[in-house]
Amino acid sequence: MSEAPDINSVLVVGAGIMGSGIAQVAAQSGHPVLLFDNRPGAAVDARAALQATFDKLVAKGKFSDDFARKALSAITPVESLEAAATVDLVVEAVIEDIEIKRGLFRQLEDIVGEDCILATNTSSISVTALANGLRYPERLVGMHFFNPVALMKLVEVVSGLQTSSAVAESIQNLAKSWDKVPVHARSTPGFIVNRIARPFYAETLALLQERAATPGLLDACLRGAGFRMGPCELMDLIGHDTNFSVTRSVYEANFFDKRYAPSPVQQELVDGGLLGRKSGRGFYDYSADEKPGVVEYPAPAAAPSFDSLAVRGRGPIAERIARALLQHGLRFERIHDSKWVGLQVDSARLRLTDGRCASELGRDVAVFDLPLTDEAGTVLAWSHAGRAAEQWVAGAPDWLALIGFVPQRIADTPGLVVARTIAMLINEAADAVQQGVCSETGANDAMKLGVNYPAGPFEWLAQWHSSAVVALLDRLDDFYRGERYRVSPWLRHHAWRKSSGPAGA
Repeated sequence: MSEAPDINSVLVVGAGIMGSGIAQVAAQSGHPVLLFDNRPGAAVDARAALQATFDKLVAKGKFSDDFARKALSAITPVESLEAAATVDLVVEAVIEDIEIKRGLFRQLEDIVGEDCILATNTSSISVTALANGLRYPERLVGMHFFNPVALMKLVEVVSGLQTSSAVAESIQNLAKSWDKVPVHARSTPGFIVNRIARPFYAETLALLQERAATPGLLDACLRGAGFRMGPCELMDLIGHDTNFSVTRSVYEANFFDKRYAPSPVQQELVDGGLLGRKSGRGFYDYSADEKPGVVEYPAPAAAPSFDSLAVRGRGPIAERIARALLQHGLRFERIHDSKWVGLQVDSARLRLTDGRCASELGRDVAVFDLPLTDEAGTVLAWSHAGRAAEQWVAGAPDWLALIGFVPQRIADTPGLVVARTIAMLINEAADAVQQGVCSETGANDAMKLGVNYPAGPFEWLAQWHSSAVVALLDRLDDFYRGERYRVSPWLRHHAWRKSSGPAGA
């Protein structure tokens, strides 16, 4: 196809949650929609459920009664795929099985016209592989929606090796007309969202395996960084069987690259049937209404005693520390030209993590996590050197509380919680851009709209100097001595190009 074809009539195959949602948004945009499911009566039941959904939307004032009736009347359940002979687009939303999907598309090729576009809602299966054996592989494209379809704005438009650019363009235009934000991706394992998101879960699982902190504390730290849910809460919501399956799929599809290795912690939960909310228990016990929480740490009435005080380094974190000290009427030295960012209290140091353990940096050293917001009362992880004096172990969190954080001590682990997670998300996104999977803008949009991240990976990179991200990842790599923390070539080159800028955060 040399030109983007117009799309009017649509067939949705699969009347489950995803298929029904796709049918709903297509009908709301004025398209006549056929809905098919190979389970007898499923398409009729799905339409009835959509009628109840439209009734609720009308009652809430979201839709007019006339609009809802027109949208519902546009959806027609069909009992046979042969009814799709004249449609312009088929979107499949069936089980995630390559042979089932491939067989469906081969069957459809004997029914639909030559100009009909075939789209798959797969979240992880290669579009190139699905097109293998089709007479017209160039018309197969990925159209990956996110649940709930009616509310989530993102659509990943995924091109296989043989997908026509005109077909991809047509699907992008269609998604926009459905009030969605399309992001183009090349067909690689996990596409954009499921690939870039892996470190969000993996770093927390690694910290749990090290027994560095509890699930509740790790969740609280990442919520404090702006995420709506922490990784443990989110894995419990998704279901550990589903999350583990996606991780394993990406791992296997990348030829067992250790960066994507599944976690024994999650494997044990799956083996034990502790799947999260749907089983009543995962990281949290939902029968007991267990809530993830942290230890409150109120700011001290006055600053701990000291002889000398210095704020070291440049950037927003150093400025935040300086402002807090001024608000408390404290006198301090300002040392801009410093190899580290943080607060020096006499000979003791309270340093922003650079990826090294506190114990590696000296005796009376405490390190604190990367704060991503300026909000007072933000939960923030910290740790101290194993040889630190008891007075400094007690004093370091007091200083953090005085600055405006709710300090939470974790084990002396490199990169703490937020810093290592954000660095790895940036690194994974950089590799995706390096490999032509997506653009920087596409990665930002995908993560914000597909999984509700507070910012995109390249927006974080713009706030956090790339040389500092590379240094942190290199130190994690030195500490763990594996493949997991290797730096993306794109990110290292970016750091070299920006090397004239200020170091630190």
